[in-house]
Amino acid sequence: MKKRRMSDQKRTALSAYLFISPFYILFAIFGLFPMIFSFYLSFFRWDGLTPMEYVGFSNFEFIFSDPAFFSSIKNTFLIGIMGTLPQIIVALFLAFALNSQLVRFRNSFRTLVFLPYITSIVAVAIIFGVIFNNQPFGFANYVLSFFDIGPIRWNAEYWPVKIAIATMVFWRWVGYNTIIFLAGMQSIPKDLYEAAKIDGATILQQIRHITIPMLRPVIMFVVFTATIGSLQLFTEPLIFLGRGLREEGITVVAYLWRDAFVYNSFGSASAAAIVLFFIIIVLTTINFLITSRIGKSKKVG
Repeated sequence: MKKRRMSDQKRTALSAYLFISPFYILFAIFGLFPMIFSFYLSFFRWDGLTPMEYVGFSNFEFIFSDPAFFSSIKNTFLIGIMGTLPQIIVALFLAFALNSQLVRFRNSFRTLVFLPYITSIVAVAIIFGVIFNNQPFGFANYVLSFFDIGPIRWNAEYWPVKIAIATMVFWRWVGYNTIIFLAGMQSIPKDLYEAAKIDGATILQQIRHITIPMLRPVIMFVVFTATIGSLQLFTEPLIFLGRGLREEGITVVAYLWRDAFVYNSFGSASAAAIVLFFIIIVLTTINFLITSRIGKSKKVG
């Protein structure tokens, strides 16, 4: 009987592992193996066709001597800060408004806010191609003409490129973060807000002393995902700048993509990916240390 019971337990455990095995199998094939292979490939010179040639740390020496690589890192940080920080702040206020009685037709507004996230990236490219067109009839240049500002070459000048891409990132992802914040706010007891209103707390005081402390885990999640997403920015620069990927707007992921699939230099592309991997680890650790302190010293109520 004991052996049969143990056998039944093993069969139950085996069934559970079989049910969850597809995820781990797919992750091992399409996630874990490419990561391990990238580490391996970073020490070789390979164009995808000819035999690999071991070159040691030459690929790392190449990217660290390439000014375009440092430009890509700088662009990634600047665009990430310009597109992510305002996005999180605006998303927090939008979620607070949608969770309160300040906005009528809240369900409709929730749908509209989330719509950019599910919009086709091709449609996004067309929209922002019109908005940030270099010609005087482009929407942004047309608006600036009312302030006696001449046409700006949005895809060719240093700061305009970053502003355009950061605006695209902001518009596309602010709704997603709003819904995440909104889900977190809906778990906060409404009694806290009612008590704060009775005590005469303003909306900003409610957000500062109730919403932010209670949303600390959600804020940590949003900051982590937004940071990692900003460091992996690729689609927006590629769509806005085209395959040329001018140095004013190229990001790290776009840089390694260009090395791999335009220049057929998979070794240097893998080396850039490894550097990006360690940058993400460092920034994620810093984010954890900072966001873990948010709301700790606040007293709710």
